[in-house]
Amino acid sequence: MQSLSIHTAATPRASQADDDLHLISLWLHGKSLHSQTAYRQDVDQFIDHVDLPLSHVRLQHLWQWADHLRARGLAPNSQARKLAAVKSLFSFGHRIGYLAFNVGAAVTLPSVPDRLNERILPELAVQRILELEKNSRNAVLLRLFYASGARVSELARLYWGALMERGTENGQPVGQVTLLGKGQKTRAVLLSSPTWLALLALHEEETEKGYGARNDAVFRSRKGGPLSRQQLWRIVRKAARRAGLDQAVSPHWLRHAHASHALDGGAPVHLVKETLGHKSLSTTSKYAHAKPSDSSARYLKV
Repeated sequence: MQSLSIHTAATPRASQADDDLHLISLWLHGKSLHSQTAYRQDVDQFIDHVDLPLSHVRLQHLWQWADHLRARGLAPNSQARKLAAVKSLFSFGHRIGYLAFNVGAAVTLPSVPDRLNERILPELAVQRILELEKNSRNAVLLRLFYASGARVSELARLYWGALMERGTENGQPVGQVTLLGKGQKTRAVLLSSPTWLALLALHEEETEKGYGARNDAVFRSRKGGPLSRQQLWRIVRKAARRAGLDQAVSPHWLRHAHASHALDGGAPVHLVKETLGHKSLSTTSKYAHAKPSDSSARYLKV
């Protein structure tokens, strides 16, 4: 991939960006590392394709980019993501006075088929995934993915200090996990007693190995640091295959399962929204094909 050229916006309007690279840096600021990497790649590809300063891009260039993505045979959701990234950049550039016009506003994203139902595992399939995992660390990891509805990035950076006991339930201890989500926002998720006890057992095991301090990763690699996103994906994928599933199951499928199964179990939609950290109720309501306090995690059979 070619490196970006530095272009200065040809506009007399007051601007908070000095050039294209500065604009992109400001636009990416505050986004997660994963989002920054993906968005920068999409924007780099667009700029390499048009080979123009952003201030010189016109609507026809965006249409040509959309045609190029289709010609490459990209899936509709990939086309939509790349176009959405470029549209977002132009909106931001116009908003801060760097670009005279928001040419992306006239571009419509391609329709993306809703295949959410295809990625929701039945409860029996999830239970089989959990039951067949014999590695103690991986077993707790899989359970927590499902029980908390956490994103892969949230469990990748989870440390023991983010766990807290919260009394008892039916004579057994229960606790909570604090997750650091998108936009550096935190949310606390109450966990059922069996899930909390599984975490306590892992903590005891880690402490005996010289880990388990507040700042230590809950799910660590052999080198002592946190497992990478790729390692977390491999653990989930391998567990799904062990359970006899031939789909490309990812950690996010367990998040989908949490939402769907919690709603099936009677959890209020607004509670599922807060537990999963969704920005809007409409996102959570996509799972309401199931039956329409505390945490929704406690409505699950784990």
